[in-house]
Amino acid sequence: MENLHISKSSLQEWFHQMVKKEMHIFAPVHSGDKVDFKRVTSYDEVATDYVQTTQSAKRFAFPKTEVLFSYQKDGKEATLQEADINAIPETILWKIRPCDAAGFAPLSGIFNWDYKDKLYNARREKMTLISFSCAQCDESCFCTSVHGGPGNTAGSDIQITELPDQSALVEVLTAKGKALVKFFVKEYTPAEEIDKEQYLASVPTRFNVDNVREKLAGAFDSPVWKQQSERCLGCGACAYVCPTCACFDIQEDAKGSSGHRVRCWDSCGFSLFTLHTSGHNPRPTQSARWRQRILHKFSYMPERIQETGCTGCGRCSRACPVDMNILEHLISISSHE
Repeated sequence: MENLHISKSSLQEWFHQMVKKEMHIFAPVHSGDKVDFKRVTSYDEVATDYVQTTQSAKRFAFPKTEVLFSYQKDGKEATLQEADINAIPETILWKIRPCDAAGFAPLSGIFNWDYKDKLYNARREKMTLISFSCAQCDESCFCTSVHGGPGNTAGSDIQITELPDQSALVEVLTAKGKALVKFFVKEYTPAEEIDKEQYLASVPTRFNVDNVREKLAGAFDSPVWKQQSERCLGCGACAYVCPTCACFDIQEDAKGSSGHRVRCWDSCGFSLFTLHTSGHNPRPTQSARWRQRILHKFSYMPERIQETGCTGCGRCSRACPVDMNILEHLISISSHE
């Protein structure tokens, strides 16, 4: 919509004014040797020298656990109390990476595919995404291979690119972002002449995602799944750090005549995920579960919701205890005859 150039002091003042308004601001924060999202009340708390947070931003719209409704039984009568969506606070996600912002499009597609999920949509509606473009990357990053990039603005309400003189280019991308900037940013100049590309990390394109999808169309019975999955532990770490994985389980937390119905994260990589009550499991091996993960992200999701289920953030490879490197596997699939 419009580009602004602001000084470092104006950027900090913008942040401090949002804090003064008691807005819920979450940003990357150093914790030992890791960086993760935490609620912040000071600009100095925000991490600076890092590539990516350990966990993704998806939990702000799709929490690890959430109560769908509560119930109270009294004889044959039962009273239900649905979760209060009005209690969900307005949330600012500050300094998320472009690959995290892009991850909300696949999530929204999943949670609105055949049923509009009220809780997800309420959280997403009350969330403003302020992404910072990437000036550095590592060997796990492959955003450019899945139609993204270190300066990709898809999904962001505002994107900020920090410049060498510590000033910043502010790209205002949505009406929600425009309202936030108009309210908090008082000192700026137009920035039409600033080319941000020269300040971005160089992320090489390692494979063609459309080619991967074509290869997957005839690969259901390929021996590649067994070869790739031989060291997989089925721990689920990849799904839990992924910005687009949305598998969940629903459980009852009951005590006597009252209880809650709870939604919690799950993973198609778990052996119990597809286990039937009869004892039959249609995905009895880790190779079948790995195949499902790749096909879901790069074949089924594009077919059903027109979104690729991967943003190239590389978290799954960084988190895997046995180096199940998805980038290597995708390159292998893309080049497989």
